[in-house]
Amino acid sequence: MEKNQQLKKEIGLLDASMIVIGSMIGSGIFIVSADVTRNLGSPGYLLLTWIITGIITLISALSYGELAGMMPNAGGQYVYLREAYNPLVGFLFGWTTFLVIETGTIAAVAVAFAKYTGVLLPDLINDQPFLGFFSTQQFLAIALIAFLTFINLKGVKNAKIVQLIFTVTKIGALLGLAVVGIIVGLNPDKGVWAINAIDFWSPVKIIWEKGKIIDYEYLSGIGLWSAVGLALIGPLFSSSAWNNVTYIAGEMKNPKRDIPLSLLYGTLTVSALYILANVAYLMLLPVQGHPNAPDTLSRGIMFATNDRVGTAAAEMIFGNPAAIIMAVFIMISTFGCNNGIILSGARVYYAMAKNGLFFKKAGEINKNGVPGFSLIIQGVWASLLCLSGTYGDLLDYTVFSILVFYILTIGGVFILRKKQPDTPRPYKAFGYPLIPAIYLIFAAGLCVNLLIYKPIPSWAGVGIVALGIPVFYIWKKMEKKTEE
Repeated sequence: MEKNQQLKKEIGLLDASMIVIGSMIGSGIFIVSADVTRNLGSPGYLLLTWIITGIITLISALSYGELAGMMPNAGGQYVYLREAYNPLVGFLFGWTTFLVIETGTIAAVAVAFAKYTGVLLPDLINDQPFLGFFSTQQFLAIALIAFLTFINLKGVKNAKIVQLIFTVTKIGALLGLAVVGIIVGLNPDKGVWAINAIDFWSPVKIIWEKGKIIDYEYLSGIGLWSAVGLALIGPLFSSSAWNNVTYIAGEMKNPKRDIPLSLLYGTLTVSALYILANVAYLMLLPVQGHPNAPDTLSRGIMFATNDRVGTAAAEMIFGNPAAIIMAVFIMISTFGCNNGIILSGARVYYAMAKNGLFFKKAGEINKNGVPGFSLIIQGVWASLLCLSGTYGDLLDYTVFSILVFYILTIGGVFILRKKQPDTPRPYKAFGYPLIPAIYLIFAAGLCVNLLIYKPIPSWAGVGIVALGIPVFYIWKKMEKKTEE
């Protein structure tokens, strides 16, 4: 590592926008609508869920824009929390980001890449034990993490080129799938919009177990909105990672302008694509279906095979080759997604190390102008999560914590208006104070809903965050001894 190296300011507005879009679009948009429909059973509420997700994401991104303009420093959200509250809160965010949020997402996306590669090469890439230790699927996932980490170690210029190529490709592919799907769906012989329109606003929760429908719970009142809150978790997670662009402020040419704009352009683009994709699903597939139905159309959106709604919709357009087409598309999508997350995540640990709250080497820049050790340790931990197979559970545990950190960060807009009234704000949060306040109330309601209906993973997430408290004080003590 070369201690005298500096972060290179090589990222412009287009690059930043590609990081926002590329980090957001993974495999979720092709899967989570199945779970939403099982919880709500209504075409209208399926679309409403994605529209609410888009509005929430846009509001939060625009609020982050004010903080990004104020503090255009490497580490982004970690820095905002540290300045708005105290070093402990900033550390707890960074701790959870390293332990689970960022590395768990890298592992999950890498495994998704490997699973869809297995669709093309089922005999070679699968989840069967290989050499008695791990599967070829896990091996490929780790190889992907290693390869993308290597590219990022060579400099941000290489990483941003990869991001641009893969993000533009998947924007075009997702838009193409949505538009072609809608066009095909307009054909009365192939489309099912008329069927979905019959009970467009009739919400019903499907209670099923082991491939059998046990009961139907018709929803209304508080029960309906609680179901909407739970159904939002998948779409919200599929729309996350937009905040990763704030981590790379130290490498942006004009961060005060470009971070807020990239957040706006990126989240708006992805939200529009997601809504269009779900309109296409509704044009091609009925919402209602049965888990044991013999064909794709009869299984509907809610019981698409392995929840692969995107593949089921593509089958209605392309026929049998759909599985191969979607596998290639999702491989492209997850490849680009992981590159963006790997690129940005390492900057959080770099910023923490600069404050004496992470391994000292993580705060060093290599000869290519990137935090090399930070990238390596991130890749190693994400690879271990791939081998452990626990990343899925860990990510479930942190959904609640992620929401809490969003609430704290947007709450930081209000706090910093009081604490630092004279700090220049090139961009101010849209609709302040009303719109950010509405977001805080809504997000707090989601948290309460999770605590009531998913208490075990929610409290487990709190536990993961709380584990960072003693670690913070241990690190502070070690740093103090080093200084002495």
